[in-house]
Amino acid sequence: MKRRDLLAGRYELRGVLGRGGMAAVHDGWDTRLHRPVAVKLSHPAVAADPAMRRRFEDEARAAAALNHPNIVAVHDFGHHDAIPYIVMERLPGRTLVDELDAGPMPVPRVRGVLHDVLAALAVAHEVGILHRDIKPGNILVADGTVKLADFGIAKTAGAAHTATGLVLGTVGYLSPQRVAGAPATVADDLYAVGVLGYEALTGRPPFPQVTGSVRAVRPDADPALAAAIERATAHDPGARFGSADEMRAALTRPATKVLAAPVPPSESPFVPRKALRRRMSRERKLLVAAAGVVALVVGVLALATDPSSTPTSPTPTSALPPPPTSAPPPPPTSAPPGPPPPPVVEAPKPPRKRKPGPGNGRGNGPGLGEGPGNKKRN
Repeated sequence: MKRRDLLAGRYELRGVLGRGGMAAVHDGWDTRLHRPVAVKLSHPAVAADPAMRRRFEDEARAAAALNHPNIVAVHDFGHHDAIPYIVMERLPGRTLVDELDAGPMPVPRVRGVLHDVLAALAVAHEVGILHRDIKPGNILVADGTVKLADFGIAKTAGAAHTATGLVLGTVGYLSPQRVAGAPATVADDLYAVGVLGYEALTGRPPFPQVTGSVRAVRPDADPALAAAIERATAHDPGARFGSADEMRAALTRPATKVLAAPVPPSESPFVPRKALRRRMSRERKLLVAAAGVVALVVGVLALATDPSSTPTSPTPTSALPPPPTSAPPPPPTSAPPGPPPPPVVEAPKPPRKRKPGPGNGRGNGPGLGEGPGNKKRN
């Protein structure tokens, strides 16, 4: 192909890979970087509508802002003869439609596909981009890697091109709220992922709506995967997952029953203590009983062998003199002495009679004179 026949003087267009309502995707070749590419070229009728042209441009900007292994990368964007185009990475694989044509997919494969699609949506939702057209035809598969493509009707936080009452998307994957004309939300993208998982497990088309239990149709589906799909496709938006990360985590964790309505609070916040006790299994009761017997035997043996546990005579509390350094004398052979005799109290002696002294009559001594002292004593 000559240079003047190249798209934007750079991209060589080859066969058509697929067609949609807004554009056709061509197999292309980048003559400047010498690599295969996929070129999405808008239909002329769509390009003539200014609103659709802006939508096409929004897709290019939205996809180019996302860099993730599970999202098809956008390399370039422009116009050729007033027709917008988007240049994307070329994947040498197929779409998920080809796998679904072979019948229900294995459970591990379904979980892996949903995990990768939710990882891509988590990145898009984080920057305010809603895909709004999750379906098998927009999921590319190459060497086991799943990549989300076609953000053609994606809605960003700053864009609002949808006309009032206009519903965009594939009907079989739209939530009841979207069908009724409600604005798109994160829960609507996750609803489409749930429909995709239901179809991959059961091999049945999701139209008009998902009904019944997943495990009733696919008994070998594990409870966690089945519960995640059923919760994502719940009719009530409030019962669905709040984020792609939450749904991705639920794919492998134990399933929990989603209540249609919250449980009313009890009249009293008191909870009986018996209700808090968990029932013990028979094995646990036997282990507890055995542990009690072992503890009792060990305690008895410890008391029997402990020398400090034998009774001892009480010792006096008074201090004793230190023992002599020499060897103590042998104990006496005679009987120990009896108690000491009682003390003898002597009677008081009578007063001694005084003899007349040699006084001069005035002294106080025992004289022989005629003093007043002696006269008084006489």
